[in-house]
Amino acid sequence: MGNTRLTWLGHSCFQIDAGGTTILIDPFISENPKASVRLEELEPDIIAVTHGHSDHFGDTVSIAQKTGCTVVCIHEISQYLKSKRIKTSGMNIGGKIELAGIHFIMTDARHSSSIDESGWGFDGGRAAGFVIKFDDVSIYHAGDTAVFGDMDLISKLYHPDVAILPIGGRYTMDAKDAAFAVEMLRPKIAIPMHYNTYDVISQDPNIFAQNVKSLSTADVIIMEIGSYIIL
Repeated sequence: MGNTRLTWLGHSCFQIDAGGTTILIDPFISENPKASVRLEELEPDIIAVTHGHSDHFGDTVSIAQKTGCTVVCIHEISQYLKSKRIKTSGMNIGGKIELAGIHFIMTDARHSSSIDESGWGFDGGRAAGFVIKFDDVSIYHAGDTAVFGDMDLISKLYHPDVAILPIGGRYTMDAKDAAFAVEMLRPKIAIPMHYNTYDVISQDPNIFAQNVKSLSTADVIIMEIGSYIIL
């Protein structure tokens, strides 16, 4: 590791800059009260969408239409985006694809998914997570999920160096449950996300850090919105 920049843009949105390629995950920006960037600042080569809920699918359509980037997502969301004349690379749970030398592995997530447009819900397939691998770095973005036993299998198959996990509670696992996810995933670095955007997902990330310390040797990095780390 040493040449990859990981930036938290708020909520579950992260940007990965590696080898001249920019990946944007779950670009919830314009309606996010805690977002650290403006839409016009974003120029991704690839967008990865974990599921169709508006706080993850977010500004995918407007960004992709402006930039012409490819959207990696589950099949049902891919079909929806194609109707918007957006370039997509659809896949499904357990699938693997390669774009620009970067490997995307779609993992399970225990959550729901739908696309809401003008009050009508469209089939968003299943919620998912991603393992994104390039050079000597493997990053697991869990999307929205509860803790589940197959995180141990994700560890054994894909050996994530970094695990990015929701801790907000109510709609996902909380800080305590997420620490058990870290124990199963065995990453070098654990990063909390999907908390404190709204009052209903208010959490203290230091509690997550304390729980991880009691269960795992992973280093917890509590990022500030807009900050980045070099991997």
